[in-house]
Amino acid sequence: MNTHAMTDRIAKGQGFIAALDQSGGSTPKALRGYGVDDGEWSGEDEMFQAIHAMRARVITSPCFGSGKVIGAILFERTMDGEVDGVSTADALKARGIVPFIKVDEGLADEADGVQLMKPMVKLAALLEKSVANGMFGTKMRSVIKAANPAGIAAVVAQQFEVAAQISAAGLMPIIEPEYDITAADRVEGEAILLAEITKHVDALPEGQQVMLKLSIPATPGLYTPLTQHPKVLRVVALSGGFSTDDACSRLAQNPGMIASFSRGLLQDLRKGQSDAEFDTVLGKAIEQIASASV
Repeated sequence: MNTHAMTDRIAKGQGFIAALDQSGGSTPKALRGYGVDDGEWSGEDEMFQAIHAMRARVITSPCFGSGKVIGAILFERTMDGEVDGVSTADALKARGIVPFIKVDEGLADEADGVQLMKPMVKLAALLEKSVANGMFGTKMRSVIKAANPAGIAAVVAQQFEVAAQISAAGLMPIIEPEYDITAADRVEGEAILLAEITKHVDALPEGQQVMLKLSIPATPGLYTPLTQHPKVLRVVALSGGFSTDDACSRLAQNPGMIASFSRGLLQDLRKGQSDAEFDTVLGKAIEQIASASV
């Protein structure tokens, strides 16, 4: 798939984007959930080998290439690896799946009710490498924990500032200002977030687009205007701690949004499952998430 084909696949594809981008801090927990104990690996290299084996098993499962997964977000070391003897990006594209790369370097300490992204000192080099690897886009995450107008404005401004650099490199940025679903003031805060995002999207140069990855809103349909905005390629939803059933039920109430789940996709997979069992469990999750993304 070339860039035009990948753009069309993301804009019009019926399905969802898989999040396979657990990084260093969250990898041990993801491995434990998969049935790999901490004692089964030693050191960072073995840890990443174990998580890459899990991701490769997911990517090569027949149901993953069924057409219902239209994109996948990768961690840098997953992008650097191979699946079936080819680069991970090429393995995905061969299955009709558009590859994205996680580019943020973690979260700063909380201030004004939010966590901005840490300074992204490696961004320029990572963007260059990602283009060389045939990636289509990027993803970067901030967190909002309170309806603080100054904090929310800072999160959105930072996201769009970095997105401009990503767009200039020839990649499609996914902007992810996650709103903590446990926040008591989420209804108020998400309204502020919508206004801030809309302001920045409206100001994008002609011909430039972004994607948005947002928590499933407390008010169903809140982000529908963004799904219809000509400068937004697609709006995707994170599960944010909801169970798969709950996340899918809530997502179905938000026309135009599609899923970009991690835990909701992978939570019932286990290393000890036979290939048939693994494919059945993964296929059931894919079907459920894709159905909620219509």
